[in-house]
Amino acid sequence: MQLNPYLTFNGDCEQAFKFYAEVLGGKIEMMRDHADTPMADQVPPDWRKKIVHARMTIGGKMLMGSDAPPDRYEKAQGFSVSLMADKPADAERMFKALSSGGTVQFPLQKTFWSEAFGTLVDRFGIPWMVSCEQAA
Repeated sequence: MQLNPYLTFNGDCEQAFKFYAEVLGGKIEMMRDHADTPMADQVPPDWRKKIVHARMTIGGKMLMGSDAPPDRYEKAQGFSVSLMADKPADAERMFKALSSGGTVQFPLQKTFWSEAFGTLVDRFGIPWMVSCEQAA
C-alpha cells in the first residue's frame, strides 16, 4: 500500500508542479489537461487547459494533484506537506524557494527536535513543513 498526497489547486496546478519539480528535484511523470480527455466538450473552453490529473515523483515518493473547478475549490487547510531534508543547507534552500511569494508561518530555525524546522504556505496556497532532523 502507498499513501500519497493529492493536492488541489485554484487553476495553477501546472505552474505549481513545474515549480515543485525544479525546487524539489522531482520528475513530472504525467500531466493531463481536460482537452486530452473525453470530457473536453463538457468543460468551458477556458478550462480545457486546466489540469485534470498530474503525478510527480520526488525522491522515490509520489505527489499528485489537479485543478479544482472554480465552484469546488477550497483553500488548503488542516494539513501540511512535510519535507525532510538530509542537511540543514538543503532545508534552507527548499524553504527559501517554497516561501518565495508565499507566507512564512514559522521561520526556518534550529529547534530542540530539529537542526532546522519551519512552516510556510507557498504562493499556490499549499502548506509545507520543512525540517532536518538532528544527528543521532
